[in-house]
Amino acid sequence: MDFLRPATWAEALAAKADRPEVAPIQGGTDMMVELNFDVRRPAGLLDLNRIAELATWSEEADGRLRVGAGVSYARLIAELGDRLPGLAQASRTVGSPQIRNRGTVGGNLGAASPAGDSHPPLLAGDAVIEVASAARGVRMIPAAAFYLGVKRSALEPDELIRAFWMSPASGPQYFSKVGTRNAMVIAVCSFAIALHPAERRVGTGIGSAAPTPRRAVAAEEFLAAELDWEARLDPALLGRFGELAAEAASPIDDVRGTADYRRHAIAVMARRTLTWAWHELRSGRFERRAG
Repeated sequence: MDFLRPATWAEALAAKADRPEVAPIQGGTDMMVELNFDVRRPAGLLDLNRIAELATWSEEADGRLRVGAGVSYARLIAELGDRLPGLAQASRTVGSPQIRNRGTVGGNLGAASPAGDSHPPLLAGDAVIEVASAARGVRMIPAAAFYLGVKRSALEPDELIRAFWMSPASGPQYFSKVGTRNAMVIAVCSFAIALHPAERRVGTGIGSAAPTPRRAVAAEEFLAAELDWEARLDPALLGRFGELAAEAASPIDDVRGTADYRRHAIAVMARRTLTWAWHELRSGRFERRAG
């Protein structure tokens, strides 16, 4: 197996163009497991760890955060947790401290597993994925269009993930995950919510309950039409939101859980996360934390 170690982004793109069959690695927390268990045997590995720019983040002129594909979960929690709270919550459930020090959202996106913990908050927060190739330059792919199938993404064979873009939270965000324990375990299913009070809308993300991570679009549209942002949460509205979130899932039975259990859990997590977010919004705690 070949091992390529470009020192610059230009070198990395050139290598990927010349050898599209090589698999990029950053933290390697997914890839090395597959190699160790002989699940996958690529023709080569493209190590991106020497490319310093991938491990940086910045606040852009439009106010959005641009987070490099090499920023670790640990750094995201420590440095961006106040601005991307939903993603930070999800990051805290990823593996052990050692894994969080190595693993990256960029790597999670590259693997495109339906069970990836970062995907639901990326969807709920309207993230955009920046990818690039030597031949075509940069493409910006909304998270909702990035996932195409089980471990399949919109990346072309010669493209690499450079960063993701996401606006700082404009309202409360929450992430919930069902598993045999809080971390160091693959999700049975997961759910994320992001309130956007100024726009009077709610974003959602579902994980590990369909061939791809996905939004609960009908549930979002229901809240956009029915939610009174100045009132208490109506129990009937809360229940219907959970039902619609569960209907957005298309889970399977496997060793981690049945399809029926996953649908039930998605409904419960949708109700809970909306309740938590609503209470934070109505209490004024979000404004104080954001300020």
